[in-house]
Formats: sequence, structure tokens, C-alpha cells
Amino acid sequence: ERPPPLVSPSFKQHLFPLVQFEESILLDHNFVLLLHSDTPHSTTTMKTAVFASLLAMASAFAPAQQSAPSTTALNAFEGELGVQPPIGFWDPLRLLADADQARFDRLRYVEIKHGRVCMLAFLGNILPRAGIYLPGNIDSAGDKFSDYAPGLAGMFGPDRIPGIGLVQIVLFCGFLEVAVMKDLTGEGEFVGDFRNGAIDFGWDSFDEETKLKKRGIELNQGRA
Repeated sequence: ERPPPLVSPSFKQHLFPLVQFEESILLDHNFVLLLHSDTPHSTTTMKTAVFASLLAMASAFAPAQQSAPSTTALNAFEGELGVQPPIGFWDPLRLLADADQARFDRLRYVEIKHGRVCMLAFLGNILPRAGIYLPGNIDSAGDKFSDYAPGLAGMFGPDRIPGIGLVQIVLFCGFLEVAVMKDLTGEGEFVGDFRNGAIDFGWDSFDEETKLKKRGIELNQGRA
């Protein structure tokens, strides 16, 4: 005895009125139709219906097409200063993904400032090791700058700087951050221009090519 059909005859005839259905079964949530026909015309229609059903089943298992991530924002900054050989444009953390010009300027501002701090710290480490110190005494007790060891020994060694001296260093760095290392007058020609109309060192006498070269050198040395 055959089981009752899974699809009602009226429903099947509504979908394919020219096809005579023998039975249908359910396989993996897709209806597979077992058909037979008596006329050539209905046979052609039957084959078309089966082919359409197979296409529908195949499309259910086809992987969804994923659009490639937009690179418009990244491409917009590939010509910026600092994109230099041999590395070229390098953003492994994708900080510039979907970034606008304001976001880029903020990151460039931070990069320049941190690079300058690193270069000053490097000089402050190698100069004392080479025996170069500021002249005079460092305090009213008569201690000289050369009396203190360079590097970490100046903070943790037996001849380390007193705690009050470290506090003065931190306060001085805070003063530079708030009152010096920023564009206070709004006269800066580019991000990181902290001259504030007071310090020039002949910058205005350079042509544009020389200015770009020197700015690129500063970026690379700060990164190194």
C-alpha cells in the first residue's frame, strides 16, 4: 500500500497544470517530483519542471557571494607623506580603514609627536654615555649632571636621581605637552607644525621639495 502523497494533488496541479503527477517524496526538505505523462507536449513541460526544481535545489547550497571590502579609504592615503620605499603604504592594524581626512590628521599628529619624544629620549641616553653632560650643578647641594648614571641606572641604580628630580621631569614633560608641543596660534602649515610663529630655523627659506624631504626624514627617524 502506498503512503499518502506529501503534496496535495490540487497544489501540484496549481504549480504545473499541464503535468500529470504520479507521486512526490520529501528529500532533505526539498520536494522531488516523480512524474509521468502521456503526451509529447506534457513530457517537454515535465522535463522543464524537473530541471527548474534541480536548479532551485542547487541554488540552496550555493555559497553566498561576498563583496570585497572597500579600499577607497585606504587608497585615499596611499599618496600621503611617509609612504616611502621600500615598505610603501603599510597599515597592518587597519587604523585607516573607513577613515576620513580628520582621522588621518589626528593619527599623523600623534605619530609625529611620539616620534619626536622618542628621538629626544634616544639623544638623552646616548649623549651621557658618550660623556657629554650639561655644565654646572643639577641642584643647590652642588651635585653635577655628570654625577648621575645614564639610562635605567639613573632611576634604579645606587647613583639614581632623587624622587623629587623625577617629579620635576614629569612636570616639565606635562608643560611641554600643554604649552609647547601643539599649534597654539593656528599658523601651522601642516600637521605637526609647532613653530607658533616664534621658531623657524630657516624653514621658510626652503622650497616645497626640500620641505617634503625634511618632513619625510623626520617621520622615518621617529619610526626607527
